[in-house]
Amino acid sequence: MNKTTDTRTMLLTASPFQLIVKLSLPAIVGMVVVGLYNLMDRVFVGQMVGTVAMGAVSVSYPFTMINSGISTLIGVGSASILSRAVGKKDQDTVDKIMGNLIALNLILSIAVTVIGMIFTRQILTLTGAEGEILNTAVHYLRIIFAGSLFVNFAQSANMVMRGEGILKKAMLITGTGAVLNIILDPIMILIMKKNGLGVEGAAIATIVSQFITAAITLWYFLNKSKMIKIHSIRLESSLLPEILSVGFSAMLMQVMTLVQQTVLYNVAARNGGDSWQIILGAALSVQSFAFIPLWGMSQGFQPAAGTNYGAKEYERVKKITLGFSFGATILALIFYLPVEIAPKTVLSWFITDSSLVTQGAGDFRMLFSTYIILGFLITAITLFQSLGKASKASVLVILRQIALFIPMAILLPKVGNLGIHGVFLAPALTDGIIFIIGILLVLSEFKNLTNLEREKR
Repeated sequence: MNKTTDTRTMLLTASPFQLIVKLSLPAIVGMVVVGLYNLMDRVFVGQMVGTVAMGAVSVSYPFTMINSGISTLIGVGSASILSRAVGKKDQDTVDKIMGNLIALNLILSIAVTVIGMIFTRQILTLTGAEGEILNTAVHYLRIIFAGSLFVNFAQSANMVMRGEGILKKAMLITGTGAVLNIILDPIMILIMKKNGLGVEGAAIATIVSQFITAAITLWYFLNKSKMIKIHSIRLESSLLPEILSVGFSAMLMQVMTLVQQTVLYNVAARNGGDSWQIILGAALSVQSFAFIPLWGMSQGFQPAAGTNYGAKEYERVKKITLGFSFGATILALIFYLPVEIAPKTVLSWFITDSSLVTQGAGDFRMLFSTYIILGFLITAITLFQSLGKASKASVLVILRQIALFIPMAILLPKVGNLGIHGVFLAPALTDGIIFIIGILLVLSEFKNLTNLEREKR
């Protein structure tokens, strides 16, 4: 238990800046390399196969979020319980986590694989995709669904490693798979392109990389982990309610991104046709990838907030929250400035047609205009998840992804002469409103923490 004690002591005593360096930097690197899977698929496919193929991979992306949602449901819920159990020194709870995680993964991943592979075409038609884009997307997404178990286990178990505070090992494992994917992508595309299957080559490269990542992760928990062991593989009734409640709010962010992007693609198709679907696909590729480092920052924040809350260090939870919010905002600038300054350059990474790049540059900049405030929003959502306040996290996620966004995405193109431009304005306007709501909810939670600190004394 020395490793457990050392990690717990670090989480309870290190400054916010030290925690960001020790926890978030490895998590950010790890999450970024995970994000490279789909991003590099789109880059390689766009450059090596063609613009239509890139559009096919782009319209498939929202549905890959089904697996991301499942792994997040299981992983964030398990990691939240783990960090608070570490704070309380509750080893009995710790011992149940991995067996429960594996059982949940088996049940949910098999369901996604079977249903996804049978109804791939019907699912993709929800985006408004037609013709060659639709047919190509079906081939790509069906292969991705076949590897659901590998990606779900690897990602959810990796979140448990981060919840344990083992951020460097978690980063190295995910990094290995991502680097392998980047190496395999062009190789498999070239090999299979000869038979007219370039997009399928990208999907196979992704599945092979995810399988290897899952195998390494399983080996770690069987042979190397000092605190978390795999005991009996079964559903634990004592853990399920909290995993599902806390993990559900995190899953909503992933699954509702599916709904959000599906609506955007559909509205873009109706208001602008295939060309605007391709522009939107490139813009959302950048936005989705740029969100990943902020998610990585939050993964470092989660064990720090949860462990301190479990140890009843309430004032320290507030201090850490402010520190991570500031750090996430600084991190956001790294992605925000290039897009706002040179949108054409960034779009050209995905689109080889210069006329399409010029056509979409202004709307791309508008869509990305509120990205700078997302660092605070993801920190706020993670704070509520870490403290077991799932309802507050869910409110922010539902409002941002569905309740406010969908009406705006549908109605704004009909306002004045906005047309297709309203599609790109909707996400930015939604985030501005949610930012204000998020501030109010965090201030309310800070007041609760202050009251708990007074009661403790």
